[in-house]
Order: sequence, then C-alpha cells, then structure tokens
Amino acid sequence: MLIVFLRAIVLYIFVIFAIRLMGKRQIGELQPSELVVTILVSNIATLPIEDTSIPMSLGILPILILVCLDVIMSGATLKFRRLRSIISGNPKIIIRDGVLDQKQMKILRFSLDDIMEALHQDGVFDISEVQFAIVETTGKISVYQKPEYQPLTNGDAGVTKKAKNPPAIIINDGIVIDDALPSVKINRGWIDKLLSRKGLSVRDVFLLTVSEDLSYNLIKKER
Repeated sequence: MLIVFLRAIVLYIFVIFAIRLMGKRQIGELQPSELVVTILVSNIATLPIEDTSIPMSLGILPILILVCLDVIMSGATLKFRRLRSIISGNPKIIIRDGVLDQKQMKILRFSLDDIMEALHQDGVFDISEVQFAIVETTGKISVYQKPEYQPLTNGDAGVTKKAKNPPAIIINDGIVIDDALPSVKINRGWIDKLLSRKGLSVRDVFLLTVSEDLSYNLIKKER
C-alpha cells in the first residue's frame, strides 16, 4: 500500500512537471497534438500505479519522450507555418456579414445547433448581427458583431456606422501572411516601404496588423 502511495506521489509530481513543459493551456484550448499527448500521458501514468511490478522508469520514460516530442513539434510549428497548418489546421470563417457559410459547415461537420450555442454564449441570438464568426484551430467559435450591435452600441444611440472588418494580421512572428494581404488591399511592396521607413526587416517584426483604412499596429521583436 505504501509503495502504491509513494508511486502515485512521484508520478503526480512528474506529470505536473511534464504538463508545465507543454505550456499553459486549458483543455478547451489544446491543439490536436497536445490533446493526444495529454491523453497518452494520463493513461501511461496510471500503469505503474496500478501494477507495482512495472518499474517506475517504464512509466516515466515514455511520458518524458512524449513531452519532448510535443515540445519539439511546438517549436517546429512556430518556425514553419505550413507544418502548423497541417498539424493544427487554419481558422475558418463560418459567418460573414450575417450570412452562414453552409459549405464550411459541412466541411467542419458543424450543425446549426453548434453555431447557435456558440453565438448564445457571446450574447448573440440573431445571426444577422454577426459581422464575422471564425472557427479557431481549437474548435472554439470567435464572434465579431457588427458595430451597431456591439455592447454600448451606436445602434442604441440611433447612430449608423458602416460595417468595418477587424484588422488583419499581416506579419506573425517574422513571417508575412500572404493570404491576408488581399483583405486589406495591400501587397508586399506596401509592407517593404513601411518597414524601410522604420528601419526594420520582416524578421524584426513580431506582429503587424493592418486595417482597411491602412492604419496599422506594429510590434517589434524583443531581443
């Protein structure tokens, strides 16, 4: 009994350490690869506790290997955007300007009930009030309401305002997101001129977002 108790304590501490190495995430925010590792770690950790004939090393070593693989994979997906797309997928727009994209719903296997439940959680009960709804790589639906329906809205004050899309992420951790350029009607030349005025290269930029009116927010990498 004492051996089981001590094994449980050791593995409990080790699993906490292993999960900490994987980064701070809530269960609902885990990427597919992280969720798989979490499930495998929990299953492997129970074996040496339940069967005292199994050496502790046979429980700790596989967990350590899995966590190391996850850390390596996380580093690789940060560096290579294409690999990140393959492993984690890409965000998908499922509502645009109040209109459901039924084709995307079928691809993602989302029912209307799934979407309405996500909208209700954001306090939205009418799809026509939604400017954008995006299915994130974690499966969560992020909702951006039309300006007149946002909290403390202009609509409440009787003020009409032209719908404005959110700023697009143009540079993400030193990488230009080419797919985002058409949404704000810019090209690589516009980016090069902006960075030239700032004395920066693309690799120096941690984040660059650009709005439709070409106003921007630029954050440099910390060295």
